[in-house]
Amino acid sequence: MDFVLKVTICLTFIVTVLVSAEPVLAKRWPKAGDYELNSSENEDLVKNLPGQPDVDFRHYAGYVTVNEKYGRALFYWFYEAMTRPEDKPLVLWLNGGPGCSSVGYGATQEIGPFIVDTDGRGLKFNPYSWNKEANMLFLESPVGVGFSYSNTTSDYSILGDNFTANDAYAFLHEWFLKFPSYRRRTFYIAGESYAGKYVPELAELIHDRNKDPSLYIDLKGILLGNPETSTADDWRGLVDYAWSHAVISDETHKIISRSCDFNSSDPWSNDDCNDAVGEVLKQYKEIDIYSLYTSVCMSNSMESSDRVMQVMMKHTHKMMPRIMSGYDPCLDDYARAFYNRPDVQKALHVSDGVRIRNWSICNISIFDGWADSNPSVLPIYTKLIEAGLRIWIYSGDTDGRVPVLSTRYSLNALGLSITKAWRPWYHQKQVGGWFQEYAGLTFATVRGAGHAVPIFKPSDSLALFTSFLLGETLPAVR
Repeated sequence: MDFVLKVTICLTFIVTVLVSAEPVLAKRWPKAGDYELNSSENEDLVKNLPGQPDVDFRHYAGYVTVNEKYGRALFYWFYEAMTRPEDKPLVLWLNGGPGCSSVGYGATQEIGPFIVDTDGRGLKFNPYSWNKEANMLFLESPVGVGFSYSNTTSDYSILGDNFTANDAYAFLHEWFLKFPSYRRRTFYIAGESYAGKYVPELAELIHDRNKDPSLYIDLKGILLGNPETSTADDWRGLVDYAWSHAVISDETHKIISRSCDFNSSDPWSNDDCNDAVGEVLKQYKEIDIYSLYTSVCMSNSMESSDRVMQVMMKHTHKMMPRIMSGYDPCLDDYARAFYNRPDVQKALHVSDGVRIRNWSICNISIFDGWADSNPSVLPIYTKLIEAGLRIWIYSGDTDGRVPVLSTRYSLNALGLSITKAWRPWYHQKQVGGWFQEYAGLTFATVRGAGHAVPIFKPSDSLALFTSFLLGETLPAVR
């Protein structure tokens, strides 16, 4: 069979998604041997990224169409592992928000090999990039985030958890058609903050659809950092953490403890609760909620930070106040400058370099109009644990947005038995944090880290990531 015919066969296997909750229309994946070379993979190879440090690994960027009928396309950036990519697993990274970019945060500020420089004109090499240990795939999801888009305006009004999971699932199937050598690779999903909803929901969808052998994805586990998990526990933890770290007074905490029932369908109908929670958010406007002990950014990004805090204060009937789940240091300004450069967009295959796309690190409209949010993914945890998936959760202990207390409250609700008691873990002969192993789940703190852990503790986070991939207990001796 000649090359052109093989590529034609490859491109015929299209996975489509109906809007919102409608099921994926799955089709057979090609069998091993259906491919020799995929031309679309070569087309997405990034060759001339401005300011890129010299590296020995390949990376790819571009679009994957997840729904042809509605014109939905998701942008990805994929980095092969620095060494022996053929022997290492594939990891999908997701940032949350909802509405924030995995490229702008995960790839550019946290765990990617290229960190945007302080003038927005170039990139610095990240010696603690997670592609030292895995092939890393970053996805801007859902449509409307970063470079991802839909040609159907109504799609933007129905975005939510279920919509996002279905499109991400369709993306994976289509992406494997571009990169067939990864189709049977060991696969993990990782993410932070609101991706605490995205990741388990996508994992559950993969698990359920894996009953069809032709759609099988070799999902082995999930890794979550400071994740939103259970709305009631998240809010209770946020309030208690603010009190225990002297952000709010004893009196404010007592009022919330007495008047707020975060498990109710509408805790904000109580005026005392409403006003006291408003006081918590007011005090957090004075510091960085994502990192209690670092300075706030005083550059031009203050304008965007103020808009985020206004969203924090906004809530409607039966909807808890939302707080944007991204980290907003001055690096956001640099990322914005870099990704709106015509030459950068051309190198990443998102524009022709003339008619550029407007890129922002977070889409406030998506955040504000989020239509479907799962109040708790704890039942999904139980399901995935029973399925034997590896589940690790880590928590930077200076984060006030999804603090360590929120995660501990959520995990306690699972009622898992403890297999290894609370103890410190070590990195470079220092305490990296503390951890506890449960039947089916590992929980670890990262000492001195804020919301986006790898920004604050890059070496420690890489060590934790390596232990997760190996399925090894974190080092418990110096």
